Amino acid sequence: MIRMRVDFFAESLGMGTSMVVLMPQAASGIGMEGADATNGPGTTADGVPVLYLLHGLSDDCTIWERRTSIERYATEKGIAVVMPEVRRSFYCDEAVGEKYWTYVSEELPELVARTFHVSTAREDTFVAGLSMGGFGAFKLALNHPDRFAAAASLSGALDLPRLDLGDSSGHLFERVWNGRPRTGTADDLVGLLGAVDPSSVPALFLDCGTEDFLAADNRRFIDAAEQHSVDLTSRLRLGDHAWEFWDQSIQDVLDWLPIRGR
Repeated sequence: MIRMRVDFFAESLGMGTSMVVLMPQAASGIGMEGADATNGPGTTADGVPVLYLLHGLSDDCTIWERRTSIERYATEKGIAVVMPEVRRSFYCDEAVGEKYWTYVSEELPELVARTFHVSTAREDTFVAGLSMGGFGAFKLALNHPDRFAAAASLSGALDLPRLDLGDSSGHLFERVWNGRPRTGTADDLVGLLGAVDPSSVPALFLDCGTEDFLAADNRRFIDAAEQHSVDLTSRLRLGDHAWEFWDQSIQDVLDWLPIRGR
């Protein structure tokens, strides 16, 4: 893979920010087998398939590389990976802060499409994330189902109106929402399941540990998906809110993604 740390100015944020991008590269060194950006599985004349991979509340754009072997896993699939940074925004336009939802849903994909040889076709575009990023992945998929073929949430904070982070939240709720409602909005994923056309929803994959503090939120999401006939591949298995769990999860997600030509 070609690995790039990209620093740039985001108009929607009004400031500089960063992302890490992995692009497929054919290589013949020891233990380095992979497709490049012209002949990999699913590659078209318009570019390679792309996975937007989102971080959690306490992380940044480098965390997936530092805690997993995502570069090696993606190499085997011939897929580009874009890892943006959104700080502690919960992928929202913050009430007191920056417009991270506008950034990640509008400006980021436009910038990536202009800069890298990636496909913009729905069938080649995927999103996944852990914890806060799992929420972000499903938020993108349910609010913009026309853009994504599949979305995966790993230990996601999927029931935001009921979310309670205790003392770890600091001033997060005041800064991000400042009293604004979360129920019945773009942040209410359980509510959105009842508002979308089930046939329009991207393929959804949910993985969560039974010992995870967010397990109940994930169970509510599973129940709501079943109630509203939204197709969801779900897995509740032994595990906690930990990188050991997510390292295995992201490998399973990459195996599950409907990459064309594979």
